[in-house]
Amino acid sequence: MEEYLKRYEEWINNPVFDEETRKELYQIKGNDKEIEDRFYKELEFGTAGLRGVIGAGLNRMNKYTVGRATQGLANFILKQGTKEKGVAISFDSRHMSKEFSEITALCLNANGIKTYVFESLRPVPELSFTVRNLCCTAGIMITASHNPPEYNGYKVYWDDGAQIVPPKDKQIIDEVKNTDFSQIKMMDKQEAVDKGLYIEIGKEIDDKFIDTLKSLVLNPDEIKQVADELKIVYTPLHGAGNVPVQRVLKELGFNKVYVVPEQELPDGDFPTVSYPNPEDKNSFKLALELAKKVDADIILANDPDADRLGIFSKGPDGYIFYTGNMSALLIAEYELSQKKEKGILPENGAFVTTIVSSDMAKAIAKEYNLKVFETLTGFKWIGEKIRQFEENNTYSYQFGFEESYGCLISPHARDKDGISAVMALCEAAAYYKTKGFSLWEQMINIYKKYGFYKEGQISIVEKGADGAEKIKATMDRIRKNPPKQLAGLDVLEVRDYEEHTIIKSNGEKSETDLPTSNVLYYDLTDNAWCCVRPSGTEPKIKFYMGVCGSSMEDANEKLEKLTEAMKRVVE
Repeated sequence: MEEYLKRYEEWINNPVFDEETRKELYQIKGNDKEIEDRFYKELEFGTAGLRGVIGAGLNRMNKYTVGRATQGLANFILKQGTKEKGVAISFDSRHMSKEFSEITALCLNANGIKTYVFESLRPVPELSFTVRNLCCTAGIMITASHNPPEYNGYKVYWDDGAQIVPPKDKQIIDEVKNTDFSQIKMMDKQEAVDKGLYIEIGKEIDDKFIDTLKSLVLNPDEIKQVADELKIVYTPLHGAGNVPVQRVLKELGFNKVYVVPEQELPDGDFPTVSYPNPEDKNSFKLALELAKKVDADIILANDPDADRLGIFSKGPDGYIFYTGNMSALLIAEYELSQKKEKGILPENGAFVTTIVSSDMAKAIAKEYNLKVFETLTGFKWIGEKIRQFEENNTYSYQFGFEESYGCLISPHARDKDGISAVMALCEAAAYYKTKGFSLWEQMINIYKKYGFYKEGQISIVEKGADGAEKIKATMDRIRKNPPKQLAGLDVLEVRDYEEHTIIKSNGEKSETDLPTSNVLYYDLTDNAWCCVRPSGTEPKIKFYMGVCGSSMEDANEKLEKLTEAMKRVVE
């Protein structure tokens, strides 16, 4: 019998699993493909913890896989001797999010670990902030970020407010792997409350979080100056961003904020979008309709856990969509230029980015005399850099971002913060409006100042066990046959972060200085680059590319050629 069928039979026959779970599994009896997908592997920690489709099975998000992950985390915390510090827990609007957060809390409570649980949904950045504010040993966010409605997930944060990184991630995973479903401890909620282990939090933390964000504003007077003129359309895409975004913008004095009514309230079905991703132009359909009605200057969208921000702004011929690189660099230029003008930019400033983000970051950092640090994909690595700066008393973090629509304007949190990004973007729009030009005109100014950098990405989805094998085979093939040229550009250097090798075109070899990761990076002539890696959270293989042109048209043409060349690499 195939291994996945053995696991399926075990779940059906094991009394550890309740009747509801077994009933769901009985319904797929005979459906070999579905059984295989649910049991061919365990749901694994990726770049952000657990993430998967909700349902019964080993490769699914359910109360048992969540409970097992939590029991493993509890075992780790107990070995660390930090259970008294407690764990902060938050969740977004997805199906089962509140239930999973309660299971997580009560499992930790049964292990004698205090939990601080938000009474209703809150965004990722507030969870990260809370871990630090309450001096917790860890934090857990129940979310699947921007994935389709059938998904949910489980992000683990450590005491610095950043997602777990080596060696703790592996140590926690080892604890989880050594935990059997029969070993999951649970406690009655009322008993946990009575013993002071289950503590509900909300308003007090909200107030501290919003006050902290407001303290980061650089030009409050300019906001007041155009408060009745600047028109902002916002959508939380049925997620956790709605309340904090509306609150912070109102308290800063923005008077013309229009929230998309059909997408304002939390809804795990995400009924108005195919999937709730602000990286996708289609998710802005209703927001664009509202923007045209009210003649909005900018349109902003957060994903359900509100760590990402997507934007459109008014251009000469309609509304223009920004990539994650564009919006982050627009915010970076505003924040850094204003700090410099006010004389508050430190001499030891650091700008942190990722290897697949825009190279314009390096040009901006040079302009403001900041040290650039590049990390692997995933904001947890940026969070780790901030911790290292503080522990070693070396650099002062000034800005960090990754191309996937996430940035952090200050170290108040240690993950992408879509709330402060909304605030900073609106502040920038207000400031530039007082100077007589729009956000898009400022974006063009940035290109003229630093160069017409443009980036692109293509993803190939390969679901299930067969898909995982295809992704592995594709990576192996590309690794063994590195290209010498792409789109007529010479490959100057191949970086293999799994093998820790850098091989230059002249054969010279050296070692990479980043953690092990299944990533291949190609440095090309003419300020171009490309990169390939499997996604850590979705069944995809991702290809990234970037160019620098002499004009927008030139950059578009160069990127198109490089994209076509990368597609041929896959074939």
